[in-house]
Amino acid sequence: MSDAAHPKSRLSRLQAAWVIARRDFVAVLFSRSFFFFLLGPLFPVFVGALAGGIGGQVQRDTLSLEVGLAMSAPENAAMLAAQERLRPRLGGNLPVLVEVPEALTEPDFDARSFLEQKRGNYAAILAGSLAEPTLVGTSGEVLRWQGPVALLVGDARAAKPDPLPAIDTQLVETSAATVRNERIRTAQAAQTMLFLLTMLLAGMVLSNLVEEKANKIIEILAAAIPMDSVFLGKLFAMLAVSLVGIGVWGTVGLGLWTLGGEAITASTGFSPENLPEPAVGWPLFALLGLLYFAMAYLLLGALFLTIGAMAATVREVQTLSMPVTMMQLMVFFLAAFTITQPGTPIELFAVAFPLSSPFAMLARAAMQETLWVHTAALAWQALMVLLIVKGGSTLFRKRVMKSGGAGHAPGKRRLFGLLSAGAAR
Repeated sequence: MSDAAHPKSRLSRLQAAWVIARRDFVAVLFSRSFFFFLLGPLFPVFVGALAGGIGGQVQRDTLSLEVGLAMSAPENAAMLAAQERLRPRLGGNLPVLVEVPEALTEPDFDARSFLEQKRGNYAAILAGSLAEPTLVGTSGEVLRWQGPVALLVGDARAAKPDPLPAIDTQLVETSAATVRNERIRTAQAAQTMLFLLTMLLAGMVLSNLVEEKANKIIEILAAAIPMDSVFLGKLFAMLAVSLVGIGVWGTVGLGLWTLGGEAITASTGFSPENLPEPAVGWPLFALLGLLYFAMAYLLLGALFLTIGAMAATVREVQTLSMPVTMMQLMVFFLAAFTITQPGTPIELFAVAFPLSSPFAMLARAAMQETLWVHTAALAWQALMVLLIVKGGSTLFRKRVMKSGGAGHAPGKRRLFGLLSAGAAR
């Protein structure tokens, strides 16, 4: 029967977009390539963590902080006592003093010859006496330890239990400069994460469109339903697939942290408790991060779909996508540059320009407590997504349907029947 006989069989734009989104989401999610796509980012992280752990362990094993003592036994004891007195105050700024056994057993012990013969594993050796000490070592090690060793020698000469004056202190929990610096670090980390996720995942939109153009599927869709519905459906399907991927990676990361969190903290010094809190608080910041990721993904994905409309071959797609990728890198640098310049014209431009707006506004969430600006920014970004989709779909329809729209009428009727049946279910 004709479409006129069943006017309700036609789908609205939102219904058509939903059908396309559901179709693409299921097709991508249950494909074998998506499984390998999920594994892709995990391999570099795993290899990097393993290499970093091994490298750190090797560095700790090979880096010597020990300075040998090659003076008389009483003077060595005085130096060790000075080390114990100063260690609580100076900590890692002091070397680890150890006696050189050979200096006590060999009458003709010479520290320079001892080091040149590569005996022991000392960074340097303190020889001579407390009255005339001599630090023997390479130029780098001597420059590194000359000051701390001089402080230890001075303390050992004084031979007093507390040679340094006691200083009264008053502590405050925080200061304006400290809070600002911490929030800047949070903003930088959030922007970097948002950029990496967007660039890693947005390419799926382009690859999906190119595949369907090669199979002529997109032409059937263009003849059957509004092209902007096709674009919206594909965008939100790929966004949903990306959120699934982020959920999987986040779950894996949480599991790894649960199993080895103490070891990771000990080796890297990183702990979630030490993360600087953003201005809006962690729960709202996480929600805004998710929303701004969605907007950044949709904006870049809409541009990639428009590129697909302009390109006739895969080679043209690759050529045209490179300027967009470079532009996205530049707007990321722009947003990162304006973190410390709130309210300036260049920061306002970064907030208003669609591609940099999600990055700049996420930084604002970390730096400032004002909330209404995020509602306005999200509405503005959503409007720009719709405008880019409308422009790209119009361009795509003109290029695809240019080869003859009448010939697609049978396919249009068949596809409307399939889409209507799917919507009814």
